Amino acid sequence: MTTDTRGAHRKLLLIISLLVFIADRLSKLWIIAHIPSGQDITIIPRFFRLTHVYNNGAAFSLFADTPSPDKIRLMLIAFSAIAIVIVLAVLWKVGRVINTTSIALAMILGGAAGNLYDRLAYRFVIDFLAFNIFGYHYPDFNIADSCIVIGACLLLIEVFRAPKSVFVD
Repeated sequence: MTTDTRGAHRKLLLIISLLVFIADRLSKLWIIAHIPSGQDITIIPRFFRLTHVYNNGAAFSLFADTPSPDKIRLMLIAFSAIAIVIVLAVLWKVGRVINTTSIALAMILGGAAGNLYDRLAYRFVIDFLAFNIFGYHYPDFNIADSCIVIGACLLLIEVFRAPKSVFVD
């Protein structure tokens, strides 16, 4: 494989990350413009709503009710920035080929960048996808969160599909 091909693969993976980031930003801007904060629009009764909520915490609103929200915000910003650097470095290394792992990392990178943008620009993350499944209200989330979770699941699938010789001496 030539260097030009590897460079093209890396560019494609960065484009995937950029598309995730753009989709996340555009969806959040639409929510801001069309749904007042704290309100919702029912799409499928008792199952799916578009909401406009602010998440001051981490995933699933962890740490959202902390007595030190600024400390948590700074910790989450630092964590996100470090994660982005690490994922970008790993993506650069594995980005010589397009495969499940490289696409998963590209999705995680774009999602992490989308949520980091929110924390820096707004001091919180905008969530807007609300599902009720069998009476349980799943915590609201956004496109960035979805891509991070999908990317993580793809990585787990790759781990379980890896040849057994990788794990055995």
